[in-house]
Amino acid sequence: MKRVQYLASIAAVALVLPVSAQAQSWGDDDYVSGGGGGQPASSRDSRDSRSDQPLRKRIDVQPYIEVSQVGLFELSPDSDAVTYTQIAAGIDASVQGRNNGGSVSLRYERNIGYGDAALDSNTVTGVARGYASIVPQALTLEAGALAARTQVDNAGGSRLGAVEGNGTDSESRVYSAYVGPNFSSRVGEADVSANYRFGYTRVEAPDALVTTPGTAPVDVFNDSTVHSASARVGVRPDGVLPVGVGVGGGFYQEDISNLDQRVRDMYARADVTVPLGRTVQLVGGIGYEDVSVSSRDALIDAGTGLPQIDSNGRYVTDTSQPRRIAFETDGLIWDVGVVWRPSSRTAFEAHYGRRYDSDTYYGSFAYAPTSRSSVNISVYDGISGFGGALNQALVALPTQFEANRNAVTGDINGCVSSLQSGSCFGGALASVRSSIFRSRGGVLSYAQQVGRMSTGFGIGYDRRTFIAAPGTVLAAADGLTEESFYGSVFLSGQVGQGGGFTLNGYGNYLTSDFTDSSAWVLGTSASYNQQLYMGLSARAAVSLDYLDSDVSGEDLKTASALVGLRYDF
Repeated sequence: MKRVQYLASIAAVALVLPVSAQAQSWGDDDYVSGGGGGQPASSRDSRDSRSDQPLRKRIDVQPYIEVSQVGLFELSPDSDAVTYTQIAAGIDASVQGRNNGGSVSLRYERNIGYGDAALDSNTVTGVARGYASIVPQALTLEAGALAARTQVDNAGGSRLGAVEGNGTDSESRVYSAYVGPNFSSRVGEADVSANYRFGYTRVEAPDALVTTPGTAPVDVFNDSTVHSASARVGVRPDGVLPVGVGVGGGFYQEDISNLDQRVRDMYARADVTVPLGRTVQLVGGIGYEDVSVSSRDALIDAGTGLPQIDSNGRYVTDTSQPRRIAFETDGLIWDVGVVWRPSSRTAFEAHYGRRYDSDTYYGSFAYAPTSRSSVNISVYDGISGFGGALNQALVALPTQFEANRNAVTGDINGCVSSLQSGSCFGGALASVRSSIFRSRGGVLSYAQQVGRMSTGFGIGYDRRTFIAAPGTVLAAADGLTEESFYGSVFLSGQVGQGGGFTLNGYGNYLTSDFTDSSAWVLGTSASYNQQLYMGLSARAAVSLDYLDSDVSGEDLKTASALVGLRYDF
């Protein structure tokens, strides 16, 4: 089984596999929307996305405990197997009402292995997103959090179902959270909105991240803080004027502990909305933006002339030297676009403009033909670090969801089941490098409920171009890219009296300029549970995972199986 752990650790050099699609926006809400609207996300969440009627308050709290026996088997290139006992406790909860709402899935797991290849571990995983009204219809406080585990290799990490997260040397843990107020009000004919968010992200990676013999340690992301604020004042079309106008501004700053890297973005802009009919509007904006990316260099060892590395395998920052500029631009920004909202069930917008001293494209499409189905598309473009990208993915999550978890390991799969938009965050984990990057991509997701069954899928693309200061230890990363194509599908439902099943499948194709390598990862899992008495149920699950990587030179196939009991309180 050590071979399984080693192959898993080098599976996808420079990459963390996003197991599913992401829905993600960048920067401040008003800017991304092209100046249209201005209502904070938390206010929209207080109502069903397909209706103008307030939600009836509903509270659902489901704590549980589980005891299971798990087998993990390497099918190729060798044959090996380990078994372990899994003890878990968790809670799934949802609160939906007129003035507050949120969902949380939290799980603690203890794995107890047997024999020389024992895989002992203690893990907490979970995802949460919610809001509470301080002043109804005006001031809300929203928050979100994620705890997940993945595998870090010599330049990033991967997810391989049951292989990952069970005490392997390459396991890393990701924690991210954000909190902040949203304000929205009407003063006379003017709409006034503002928001602020503080975010924190941390990656706890293995010491001395050298998992491929003969290679140097990689500067994997450690932690970062994010401050984001925006404000806007505007009037709607056919109010004071035939057209809508507005002015606003925003500030974004992310500070990364690795080599004291920093992204700072400040802007001010004016926008206009021109109605072309009842459902179609032309929108545009112009303004000024100042963006800079900077860092410090690593401390050089006087004896060896090499960068110093701390006990955690990360570069030691030379604080005695001034900051180095990796990227900066300031001046005119603009964008134009079209917004189409024919009904409360359909919304489309597309924008083109100039930002970051280059062309930029972004937009979205949301369609809910019925209350039990939805289609969502988003296209994004932005500059951030790993922590900023993950915080933004949490902001985009809905407040009403059920977490999708691996049936064997219990890990968060990167998506949540929801008929609201923005139900995936897996693409935000596309790389755990410390370097700042510009990310462009898009995602399509679909969800539907049919009787007692739920199904959905997501497909997406993410391209990250890294930004690093010349003359520093990270200079070699400047301009290099990592790309990921990813997709997933799920089906779950009830069978007979007290029975239920879930089916999941995923596929990922990843490429990295850092090692000129690529990797295919495919997987599928199935589970069944049967109620025995009151809250007690029996459960069984199986999963298969396949890896084809240029780095290992060998295909890796693994299978895992689980049988156990669960009690829902």
